[in-house]
Amino acid sequence: MEVSRKQQYSAIFLAVLAMIIWSGNFIIARDVHREIPPVGLNFYRWALASLILLPIGFSRLRQEWGPVLRSWKYLTLVALTGVSMFNTFVYVGAHYTSAINLALIGTTSSPVFSVILARIFLKERIGVAKVGGLLLCIVGILYLLSRGSIENLLTLRFTAGDAWVLGGALTFAVYNTLVRKKPRSISSLSFLTASFIIGTLLLIPFVLWEAQQHSAVNWNMHIAGSILYLALGASVICFVLWNIVIGRLGTGRAALFGNLIPVFTSLAAVVLLDETFTWTHAISMILVFSGILIANLRPKT
Repeated sequence: MEVSRKQQYSAIFLAVLAMIIWSGNFIIARDVHREIPPVGLNFYRWALASLILLPIGFSRLRQEWGPVLRSWKYLTLVALTGVSMFNTFVYVGAHYTSAINLALIGTTSSPVFSVILARIFLKERIGVAKVGGLLLCIVGILYLLSRGSIENLLTLRFTAGDAWVLGGALTFAVYNTLVRKKPRSISSLSFLTASFIIGTLLLIPFVLWEAQQHSAVNWNMHIAGSILYLALGASVICFVLWNIVIGRLGTGRAALFGNLIPVFTSLAAVVLLDETFTWTHAISMILVFSGILIANLRPKT
């Protein structure tokens, strides 16, 4: 189906809006890390998101219950990586590193992992431009992790926060790879509804264990508002917007907008969290963004 210029412009606006909302995930992760433990934050986020989405997706989920039930192993793996693990790892990482690093490491290393996994499991071809772009991305990530120092690079050791965020990026890359194998008999709405609910259920044993290790959460409007933002904004609204964007722009063009998340996160972190944006962050960002653009170049035919 051909998309009009007006629809393309509206899709670009929606993509930028989704990136702004999604960048808030990293701000909140850092902002509330002393008030609520990571698994609990992720559990309450997706539990509320499931409650919001269920009335919208229940009818379609009931219609497609047969294919959904037959694909329960696949959907469980999707929910485990994309819902249960990814954001939990990010929220754990928020205890050890800045919101800027969370966004920059998490959103820029995941495409690298995604391409590698797609080559291994989906047998996708990796051209010269994609290899060169990925190498430039890796250089940018290493530049950030080493803080721009050759001495630090030679003796590079991951901080706890860096390691957790990289682990989250890897799980999200697995999720992206799995999504591309979604059965055609399952609609996007049923897919999201099922994965939200399954991912929430998978978190229950871990949130119960975590509750025994930490003091009770001191609930207040700040925490409640943060979870509402994550559930309604960063989960339900962003996924709906993203489906529209992909439908109008295609997966490849839409993916490039993910590079805006570290930009918006950095600006918000400086203003709201008093974090420092350095030349190391700027140079790393330029290297990574250039690498992703090069990797998405289409060869001439």
